[in-house]
Amino acid sequence: MKDNIDVISVRSIFISDVHLGTKDAKTDELLEFIKNYESEYLFLVGDIIDGWSLKRGWLWKQGHSDVIQKILRIARKGTKVYYVLGNHDEFVRPFLPVELGDNFEILNEVDYTSLDGKRYLVTHGDFFDSVTMTKKWLAVVGDMGYQWLLRINKPLNATLRFVGYKRYWSLSKFMKDNVKKAISFVNEFEEVLSQEASRKSYNGVICGHIHKAEIKQIRDIEYMNCGDWVESCSAIIETNDGKFEKIEDYGL
Repeated sequence: MKDNIDVISVRSIFISDVHLGTKDAKTDELLEFIKNYESEYLFLVGDIIDGWSLKRGWLWKQGHSDVIQKILRIARKGTKVYYVLGNHDEFVRPFLPVELGDNFEILNEVDYTSLDGKRYLVTHGDFFDSVTMTKKWLAVVGDMGYQWLLRINKPLNATLRFVGYKRYWSLSKFMKDNVKKAISFVNEFEEVLSQEASRKSYNGVICGHIHKAEIKQIRDIEYMNCGDWVESCSAIIETNDGKFEKIEDYGL
């Protein structure tokens, strides 16, 4: 246990889409979050390391190593860590399952039982994205375009701060939330995942992949998305009394 009285204790933490190995990974904010929250379980729900970006050009900052070291340290201290792989860290998939000590497992998906006994499918979600699964070249091109939009965010926010707008604003997130095709893709992704969870008799699904943090009910399925740590700095937590909550814009 940490001595810091400000540390918030929760039952479980779910984070995804950190994209270590890119310029946009918000490692300072994530390290602060991990420092301020402790949990019995930690789920890394895919795209923690961005193999696609590293393949295009090596970029690995000290903060990226600090995140990995911090997570390994958490596991050594007793938190059970599950690393569920996504499409950007798919290079590990041929070696699955992998166990690193008693408290660290790497796998494709995992079942999670909440405090009140409900069963959740924990999966990154890329297996349910038709573009990623059938047209990988198009997914890679889309990823490059997404990173280009993220490049624009930095000078754009500098300009906004200059004119007095203090809150962080993301052009890429705005387009995702307001462009018709992007909205349609998100809705289809949520629908397909919820159908799969229902088909397998789960009560809910916890995923990542689309960088849109969410908790909502889709018919009989509780759909939860962890969001990301390149724009929204978001996570899903289950509190010690069994309530799921969404944390968003942490440290922004």
